[in-house]
Amino acid sequence: MTGALGQLGRELMKATASCADNYHFTDIVSAPEVDCLDATDFVALKQYVDTKNIDVIVNCAAYTNVESAQDNPEMAFKLNAEMPELLASVMAERGGLLIHISTDYVFGGIKSNTPLNEDAPCCPVNVYGESKLAGEEAVRKSGCNYLIFRTAWLYSAFGNNFLLKMLKLTEERKSLSVVCDQAGTPTCARGLARLIHGIISEHSWTGKCGTYNYTDEGVCSWYDFTVAIAAFSGHDKCRINPCLSLSFPTKAVRPAYSVLDKSSVKETFGVSIRHWAVELKEYMQVERLA
Repeated sequence: MTGALGQLGRELMKATASCADNYHFTDIVSAPEVDCLDATDFVALKQYVDTKNIDVIVNCAAYTNVESAQDNPEMAFKLNAEMPELLASVMAERGGLLIHISTDYVFGGIKSNTPLNEDAPCCPVNVYGESKLAGEEAVRKSGCNYLIFRTAWLYSAFGNNFLLKMLKLTEERKSLSVVCDQAGTPTCARGLARLIHGIISEHSWTGKCGTYNYTDEGVCSWYDFTVAIAAFSGHDKCRINPCLSLSFPTKAVRPAYSVLDKSSVKETFGVSIRHWAVELKEYMQVERLA
């Protein structure tokens, strides 16, 4: 696995802690629980995969800073497009499987109020989305066995994410303004990790290679998400006000609507997906965030 120290990577480490399969966790930085590997170095990558006899790669590594990507497009494309191409090349040679994580940001330029399925036209509106779309296309062209999972609004108890940021702000502030005109679906990284772990452990990808959408169920705005976070954590002293995205200008344009249709992943893998608010409340309780 690449990007093991990120949100999804850490949830996958938890999900696979007691399984029989032999997992190897890597990241670009050194840490006691992971191997240090620069997956953009083809020689180092191939040597690692061959030495460890790896049959499946889960690529959780990415350049995810949407704002910074606008100023650093070369780095964004290196990590989000070129690196997946290398991973796919290695797996194609071995006849293995690449599980690659993508994003709802491959959409964004199409006005819609209906959940987007996998065949909806891709039209990214920022560098991050463009680089992730290029990564998808490189994987599909590689000839390797692959599963691409597009997800959105990912959160966990790890790293730097919207849930942790809003927990801090709603505890510290008396009032807070949050964007209400961008719609999507929060996604607990735990659920996606469990799906991936299940597919690997059950060897259930044969004949199912392709691109799939995966988020929790339902739809909300960032404002709605924040209201739920505050309610579940008991931060009721903070007044949360809805505002338009024009109030918070950013370098990178965000999709106004990026709700994903999960019909395909549910039918293909027999997965049941819970409403985002139900998943959020339980996760916060389990992780003692509430």
